[in-house]
Amino acid sequence: MMKQETASILWHRLDVEGHDACLLSQTNVGHSLEGQAIFIQDGKPCCLGYEVICDVGWRTRSARIDGFLGTRKLHYAIERDSDGQWTLNGEVQQGVDGLVDVDLGFTPASNLLAIRRYDLGIGEATPAPAAYLTFPELSLVRLDQTYQRLDTVRYAYAAPVFGYDETLNISPHGFVVDYPGLWRSAVASD
Repeated sequence: MMKQETASILWHRLDVEGHDACLLSQTNVGHSLEGQAIFIQDGKPCCLGYEVICDVGWRTRSARIDGFLGTRKLHYAIERDSDGQWTLNGEVQQGVDGLVDVDLGFTPASNLLAIRRYDLGIGEATPAPAAYLTFPELSLVRLDQTYQRLDTVRYAYAAPVFGYDETLNISPHGFVVDYPGLWRSAVASD
């Protein structure tokens, strides 16, 4: 069982220049992930603040993203209703009905959601499809992915659409601390 306390982490991006800092906290109705990702996208500076709100069972309720890419301001509001229907800035998103987790494509923070929600035992595996926020296009699409817990700190993770199949190292709180080729934790705080 993973810890329930508040925690934070700072990641260094490995594929392009960038960082991401995230705070995990409990709320009166569940959990919150909030952070700031700063990186280079298509040769332009990008700064994205994000927050994901989950219920006590780690089911995504909403997410917001605010920031800029180059000189273009960005604001996105994601909602998942009790019937599992997703909206992006008020528009119903097709192809993601019934999915429970949001995966923000620009940060490793959202992997924590599936890791915490499924709470796999060692050796257990599960498909974990998510409503994936593509970036920089910013639309919601279905992302088929799988997690298998290998031991207390490692998960086999695959996202076939990206040809990604690696072993992720996880903190006691569920943050990915080593995301091969993409992100590595610079520091974490319990």
